[in-house]
Amino acid sequence: MKKSILCCSLVALMFASAEETPSQAKVAADMAVAANAFLASLTPEQSAKAVFDFADAERENWKFTPQPRKGVPIEALNDAQVELAKKLLASGLSDRGVTKATTIMQLEQLLGEMEKDPVKRNHKAYFTSIFGKPSDKDTWAWRFEGHHLAVNITLVDGKTIVAAPTFMGANPGKVMEGRMKGTQPLAAEEDLARALAVSLNSKGKKVIYTEQAPGDILSAEKRVAEQLEPQGIAADQFTAAEQKVLMELVTEYANRLRPAIAEADLKKVNALEKSAIRFAWAGSLEPGKAYYYRIQMPTVLIEAANSQNNANHIHTVWRDQKNDFGRDSLGEHFKKDPH
Repeated sequence: MKKSILCCSLVALMFASAEETPSQAKVAADMAVAANAFLASLTPEQSAKAVFDFADAERENWKFTPQPRKGVPIEALNDAQVELAKKLLASGLSDRGVTKATTIMQLEQLLGEMEKDPVKRNHKAYFTSIFGKPSDKDTWAWRFEGHHLAVNITLVDGKTIVAAPTFMGANPGKVMEGRMKGTQPLAAEEDLARALAVSLNSKGKKVIYTEQAPGDILSAEKRVAEQLEPQGIAADQFTAAEQKVLMELVTEYANRLRPAIAEADLKKVNALEKSAIRFAWAGSLEPGKAYYYRIQMPTVLIEAANSQNNANHIHTVWRDQKNDFGRDSLGEHFKKDPH
């Protein structure tokens, strides 16, 4: 087990763990309770920053780079309000996801110390935004976002939850020295993918489609994730052991979220023919060297890039190319209820 999990277990208790249930409707109700509690704690001035119409274009204006944001930031909240914002975040994430998110925010503070620039690397510049009126029956959305962390949740009729795009990154990807030495919140996302790529490459399969890793994930901060050119190898060409590692990797991404959300996402993946799932690698297979990989499916796109800062700065994302921000689910909703 990586140090990131051990050293942050106590910090993760800052977040309220939501009870695991098999029902998305129950999770949607949990989210509505958490969001309304957060909103009730805000002053009128804070509420004016935090609340948007559901139809506002800001809902899809997601970012993972350090830049000005809308919403209400942690630094503008008192301690009680911060706890309520964290409860909202925890209503969408699993315990594993909470630990990753907590560590990512801690790394932002560490980065400020390393760069001697706590203003640019502001670990309290994580913003909460609510779109529409939180309800266990209606359609609304919420976002928790800052540098290297973006969680976008759309709820449709209190029944369907779409958690995409979901982005997590880390700089340093692995802390090499100092008070957080050994911390590596996205270790599994790297280790499983490299093990799979090494196995495929050792059999002469062309999983490496270019020796030059791109500088970042290719879907970037686009509101619509375009289909990328198919690269690498389809999973029907994997051995059973390699298919198992692939699914462990996909599950690692899905399980950042509450079980009811993750299980629905994984059910769609498991329903696919193996020939419809492709895995591709770019760059070096050597640990510590720049790399990029992606898992492409008819709808889901998973990307990871670790090229910046001497290949110790990782970006990872889960995109649903049809249903990011609930677009596909909302289309079905409006067919039934064209208000």
